[in-house]
Amino acid sequence: MTHAISRRAVLRAAIGAGIASPLLAGCGALTPASSRPGALSVHTQLSGAVAGARVFSDAVATYERRFARTVALLKNGSDLPIVFETSSLAGAEADVALVNLQGRTLSWTGLGATIPVTRLLDDWGLRDKIIPEAVAEWTDGSGNVRAFPFTRTNWPVSFNTRLLDEAGVGIPTTSDELIAAAQALRAKGIGPVTVGGSDWSGQKLFLQIIQGFLTAEESKKVFASGKLSESAGAVAGVEHFVELRDAGVFIDNVQGYTSDSELTQFNTGKAAIVPAMSSALAKVPAERAKEVTVGGWPKPSRGGVLDHPSVIQSYNGHGIWISENGAKKLDLVEPFVKYLYSDEVTDAMILGSGRDMSRVTGTLSTDFPLVAQASRLTAAQVSPVMLPDLTIPQSAFEPMIQATATAYGPVSVERIVDVFEKAYATA
Repeated sequence: MTHAISRRAVLRAAIGAGIASPLLAGCGALTPASSRPGALSVHTQLSGAVAGARVFSDAVATYERRFARTVALLKNGSDLPIVFETSSLAGAEADVALVNLQGRTLSWTGLGATIPVTRLLDDWGLRDKIIPEAVAEWTDGSGNVRAFPFTRTNWPVSFNTRLLDEAGVGIPTTSDELIAAAQALRAKGIGPVTVGGSDWSGQKLFLQIIQGFLTAEESKKVFASGKLSESAGAVAGVEHFVELRDAGVFIDNVQGYTSDSELTQFNTGKAAIVPAMSSALAKVPAERAKEVTVGGWPKPSRGGVLDHPSVIQSYNGHGIWISENGAKKLDLVEPFVKYLYSDEVTDAMILGSGRDMSRVTGTLSTDFPLVAQASRLTAAQVSPVMLPDLTIPQSAFEPMIQATATAYGPVSVERIVDVFEKAYATA
């Protein structure tokens, strides 16, 4: 049995034949330029309306012109991991993939769908260009660097100070202040905290609030196992979430909101507070941005473990992964990857799209002031907490989002814990 066959067998078992088979029928069209001599195929999530998509496409076009190379871009959104996996089963995957480190992609290198880049970091002279913490976060339990860290995640909280002033309150830094601010805002007919209660954005805030009562190590354990009931801190965190919810901190009908609608509500001045990643803050119009101050989620007034308001920080943004097909074209992959880490491209991504990058750089956004504000937050102002995506098992990822959506409705602490744990058990 060849290595390719064994790799596909492992992948098929991991993906599930029922999912793979329908998609495999169309895999021939997935990488239209991969069979052309000297061509490189790149499968990217930086597409559509995603922050940085246009800048990335322009950078690729510049690379093609300047170096007389052909790069075929295949674009997908959240479905990229499954499309990449199924095309890999047919040996038709793109040479390079740009996708986040979470859920399905956590296992790619271990399954052989992509190759580790540990040695290439040094051979290509890129290790010193990438923030060391980013490399560490992209390193698996076997010491393999899964991919080259490219973009990163900074998830602060934005406060519309004009609306807070109208309500006669300042930026809340504790939960008691947050509850008081929410009541004052409501009295003025202003929505307090807007969040996508039905999707991943609401999930992130729910888990961020829980981390107000957990150490980093406790958080890793809880989110890996899903056993909220076995952690006193996690239960306290759920109780705190319910306290905030029942005090009217979140906007009315929050369960029906998504990450897109939360930003729309904040951008139109209908809500005063939004927890949103920096790539979303790049979409806040200049007129609104002038009214906004960026900070962290208010820390618990009692019983918490944080010194300051919290901000989710991670380096799990888009990474540059090399597939088995790409491993056969390292002479083409190397100059392309090096180009993506050039000052030119890094500056273009930061200045032109407001993206936070994993490359070492002193460049700050000028046209995206909220992104720049977030990047300047210090340890004296905010307490970083982990992005749970790096520990949540792939099988529990989507069911758990559904479970956390339940928490934004009128249900008890016990019900929330039960639904959350069942999401892990039945995944």
